[in-house]
Amino acid sequence: MAAARRWVGRLAFLVVAGCLLSAGLFWFRINLPVMPPGLPLEFSVKQGASLRTVAYGLQEAGALEEPWTFIVLGRVLRQAGNLKAGNYEISEAQSPRQLLAKFTEGDVIKGAITFLEGWTFRQMREVLDTHPRIRHDTAGLPDQELLARIGIAQPSAEGWFFPETYFFATGASDLSILRRAHQLMQRQLASAWSARASDVPLADPYQALILASIVEKETGFPGDRDRIAGVFVNRLRIGMMLQTDPTVIYGLGEKFDGNLRKRDLLSDGPYNTYTRAGLPPTPIAMPGQASLLAAVRPARTTALYFVARGDGSSQFSDNLADHNRAVERYQKNSMQPGR
Repeated sequence: MAAARRWVGRLAFLVVAGCLLSAGLFWFRINLPVMPPGLPLEFSVKQGASLRTVAYGLQEAGALEEPWTFIVLGRVLRQAGNLKAGNYEISEAQSPRQLLAKFTEGDVIKGAITFLEGWTFRQMREVLDTHPRIRHDTAGLPDQELLARIGIAQPSAEGWFFPETYFFATGASDLSILRRAHQLMQRQLASAWSARASDVPLADPYQALILASIVEKETGFPGDRDRIAGVFVNRLRIGMMLQTDPTVIYGLGEKFDGNLRKRDLLSDGPYNTYTRAGLPPTPIAMPGQASLLAAVRPARTTALYFVARGDGSSQFSDNLADHNRAVERYQKNSMQPGR
């Protein structure tokens, strides 16, 4: 009887010792960093991928010595269903525990794309379509179909996206980035419109967006932005032609070769503000926040004209005679229409 108890005790000891040894070995293995070949390694977790699929994929990539430690760890911690889809970067030796944390926390590679003030929608799409980390769901779509997919009920996409740097997980759809840019422009435009001057001659936020896009394209020196807006607002008040080259250039589209000619200014069209009074039918570019605010809160000025000095800034004049002298002084070697 005593011998039997001794055997039971020894067996229990061996079981406990074995369990402790196994636990220690398991703890060692889940915390043992593995150095994959060819760092940095980019690893993709597909939507709905199982713990087993990810583990064997990591082993194949050289990020795990064997898959079962990763699989058991995920099941013990009840994380099997919490793997986040996306692309991940492994830039150093990582243990199975660190890799599981990375995939369950969604520590995906983040890409970035920047849309600049003054870009047209065509330029914006070109940058989107060539970005290597974006999923191109809109490639080749006509603008109107693209707007419909985003849910924008507007005849033109121009001006409806806010210029900013947007961060995203690798493989994100270009539609999601466009939605974010559109939503941000809506918020920025609404904020500017709510802060508008009481006497600004604009009927609605869309007109403010159009004017802001012109101000954006005409501003070479940020300190002149409010005064340039003031000139255009003064002209709108008295029914004077805006006479702004960027709208004509926009109307020419791909036909513009970098040289604006007199015949272009005389050729009538919806964007020719030398032949048609008031604002053009749509924005001509993406305005930033400063241009939105300038359009609705322009500087109080008596100026009706301005001309580029050649250093980015502008010379402002109250009458045509002074403006012509400024043109002669600053741009005598090039044709500069009065505006």
